[in-house]
Amino acid sequence: MDISCHSFVRMARLAVPLMTQGGTLFAMSYEGANRVVPNYDLMGPVKAALEASCRYLAHELEPRGIRVHAISPGPLKTRAASGLKDFDLLLADAAGRAPLGEVVDIMDVGFATAYLATPYARRISGNTVYVDGGVHIMA
Repeated sequence: MDISCHSFVRMARLAVPLMTQGGTLFAMSYEGANRVVPNYDLMGPVKAALEASCRYLAHELEPRGIRVHAISPGPLKTRAASGLKDFDLLLADAAGRAPLGEVVDIMDVGFATAYLATPYARRISGNTVYVDGGVHIMA
């Protein structure tokens, strides 16, 4: 909770005074915040708290022109993910369930995040943005 949630709030508090022209803050979440993902364990409730923190920060920081987003990618091959039991099965399951038929990669997440940082997304804040090929809509 300290590393994934509280540190984001502390970072936001330190960044806000530097964001005199407004800006955008991002946190990384995961589908486990909303549904049970086998072997994700305690990180599910932690990510749920992180997403709630993003919503509250978005409300609190809106008068300063600062937007806040939680980005929720599908499973990505990262150092943190390598510690999850049966991660390869999670990747295969995501690819099989994704309406787009494949898992996302780090570039997909980067493109979506870059868009949200631009004026084109100036009226979007406080949401969890899924960059998962549509996996989150599937039962």
